[in-house]
Amino acid sequence: MNKWIVAAGLILLSRSGQAQVLTREDSLNAGLSPSARNVIIAGYGEAKVSYDANMKTAEANLTRNVLFVGYKFKNRITFFSELEVEDTKVDADGGEIAMEQCLLKFDVGKGGNYLMAGLILPRIGIMNENHLPTTFNGNDRPFVERWVIPSTWRELGVVYYGTLPAIPGLHYSAGVLNGLNAEGIAGGSGIREARFEGREATASNIALTGAVLYYLGGLRLQASTYYGGTVGMSERAADSLGLDAGAFGTPVWVSEANAQFQYKGWSVKALGVFVNVPDADALNRAFATNAATRTTGYYAELAYNLTENNSAWKDKGKKCLLFARYESMDLMADTPYNGIKDELYHSHYLVAGVTYIPAPGVSVKADWVHSTTGAPNPFLHINNNPNAPAYLPENNHIQLGVAYSF
Repeated sequence: MNKWIVAAGLILLSRSGQAQVLTREDSLNAGLSPSARNVIIAGYGEAKVSYDANMKTAEANLTRNVLFVGYKFKNRITFFSELEVEDTKVDADGGEIAMEQCLLKFDVGKGGNYLMAGLILPRIGIMNENHLPTTFNGNDRPFVERWVIPSTWRELGVVYYGTLPAIPGLHYSAGVLNGLNAEGIAGGSGIREARFEGREATASNIALTGAVLYYLGGLRLQASTYYGGTVGMSERAADSLGLDAGAFGTPVWVSEANAQFQYKGWSVKALGVFVNVPDADALNRAFATNAATRTTGYYAELAYNLTENNSAWKDKGKKCLLFARYESMDLMADTPYNGIKDELYHSHYLVAGVTYIPAPGVSVKADWVHSTTGAPNPFLHINNNPNAPAYLPENNHIQLGVAYSF
């Protein structure tokens, strides 16, 4: 009986344009989990081997393993949590153990309207909300959605998700989150290190986020934005550093748009984003981080399912996808008068490969990554070792990996 409930939900969700049920977490989110099972356990992870052509070395790594635990208090109130371990373990050399989400969901009315409160992944870009490794091609998430839009970007707040019955296929979200940390905004990393991710986040400044999502057949269109302050210190302390405090003081603005289209065995993805830090000059005076005024990025991907016309494979949920993706980003697209532009962070990537799906929730991946960057600025990168190898602006990686979600 449970399988029939989930199957019916899959059909309904696909027709209404909402996300497919891929895991038990998605089933809980869609309200399809049987009431007798209040506790839901799910998870996902990925591992890969990567060969560096320039260095002629290879590395093997368990990139991440994530455990999801959810609980249904009643039909309209549910709890979601994800605990992530990156790079297997945490020690002096790195690794991370962190909560990726921890929130309560309150269903409101009918038609897929709900409110989320807690540690939330806002709807920004393609990957931030939907980052299961079995849902994207290649062993790595797109570079643009790791650096320009930092994944997985989560903050504390409240977000409302709604639909408009008068416009079928239209979804929207609007919310309030804690702001960013001004000291973490830096040249070469953008706003990635400015995230609090739920740990002792300042609530003295806040951020507003919103998105509009529209489905029409196999087409999915989305536009989202984020605007928030970055200085959570007292007004006196902020004045001493020449920064603006307050709810939206020393702001950051993120804006992106993306499109996805599926037709028979073909699928296309495209995304463009820019991040604007209008007071980057003030940040550089205060923290000497060489922050950029603007960072930009875009990518486009084309994929084809080789088993589209093989009914035996389709009936078993098998797929074999050939794909190619081009990405371009500039983490220092525009610098203030007291910043130093570094072409090292103006990079381009060509990623191509195959994704084999032997069963739903399992992916075997092989890809080739060709990367090109500009020349590093000699005033920013000083190496006094005469035996150090010269920097090579081009490199290739060959990667094999596996991914799972359940």
